[in-house]
Amino acid sequence: MATSETQSSAWLKWGALGAGAVGAGAVAVVTATSGLAAYFARRVVTPDKHRPDDLAILAVIADGPRLQVVLEATPDTIIEGNYGLFFSGSQGHAIIGPIISYVPREGSITREVVTVHSGDLRTATAGWWSGNLYSHPEQMGLESEDVTLNLPDGPAPAWLVPAPNPGHTWAIMVHGRGATRIEGLRAVPTAHRLGMNALLISYRNDGDAPKASDGRYGLGVTEWADVEVAIDFAISRGAKDVVLFGNSMGGAISLQTADVARNRKHVLAMVLDGPVINWIDVLAHQAQLNKIPNYIGRYAQLMLTHPLGRRITGLAAPVNFKSLDWVSRAVELRTPSLILHSIDDDFVPYGPTAELAKRNPEMVTFEPFSKARHTKEWNVEPSRWENAVEAWLRPRLGRYTLPRE
Repeated sequence: MATSETQSSAWLKWGALGAGAVGAGAVAVVTATSGLAAYFARRVVTPDKHRPDDLAILAVIADGPRLQVVLEATPDTIIEGNYGLFFSGSQGHAIIGPIISYVPREGSITREVVTVHSGDLRTATAGWWSGNLYSHPEQMGLESEDVTLNLPDGPAPAWLVPAPNPGHTWAIMVHGRGATRIEGLRAVPTAHRLGMNALLISYRNDGDAPKASDGRYGLGVTEWADVEVAIDFAISRGAKDVVLFGNSMGGAISLQTADVARNRKHVLAMVLDGPVINWIDVLAHQAQLNKIPNYIGRYAQLMLTHPLGRRITGLAAPVNFKSLDWVSRAVELRTPSLILHSIDDDFVPYGPTAELAKRNPEMVTFEPFSKARHTKEWNVEPSRWENAVEAWLRPRLGRYTLPRE
């Protein structure tokens, strides 16, 4: 009788073994299925080497001393708020502000250019849209210290941005998949008003920190060990405890840190923005968006979770999705958590967030947004985002909010 492992092994090897048992047409179908599932699985855990300039910059118009930019209209660029526009291979960076005009029939939108931090926007023809308005603390008028965290895979850079009147709780910013530590900058002023020094970290495979041995994302299963080092650093510099700010996959990483890190007792609370609460739900949603049949999506999930799938995915170890499913594990979450999540998030659906809050209202507060898509809640309603975070966190910081003598 076949064991579950041998059955799974046969499934993973089906594309290779099927040729001797089925006709040529079926072999082609099986091969195509295996290939698509393998591509999907690898794509999930493989970091991008660079961010492509995939947004057309149609024109830049001088409006006296100010500039306006005409962009390709996309679901992201037509939303009100302030955003970052990176261009010229990410060497240029500007803040893009209010919408001036939108012409759907032409597929274009004109917006105000608030500031150009670097590069010549007038000569740019393409770029990429971002929720990041800043690429360094100095652009915000903030002093910072370049520090090094000795991660398991080697030394990694981080920014320590001290609060004017620091207490004994630090904020540790954990960015999302495909992002870097600049993603945490928008939350720093809020942390400072609460008396928290801010530590913006890099972690394995993010382009700033060293690569892991397999060069693959662990989706939170491995990266938490890097946050553990960041907590140790904060404690070594005088912190009593920390608040983890996690975006997207950074939310999954933060949840794992609070669950399994050696120093998890120092995690006072978490503020999570568009977090991955259940990777199975996210992968199923992404498969649907990309018109990948359900059975192929499930095949890809098997490749990610089964030891034999490592040959295909390149992972050093399979991903344990059960440990990352915080809907099923809701009662196990014992760290107070504020989750800010847009109900129209098309990358990480908000459903698991709402369900987690429903199942564990003692620990989880859900602040729903709309029209913000993925992790751009702050960009759409910055005052509301900051007020929600301050109102929720301030009572929890009461023990350590007084400045040090």
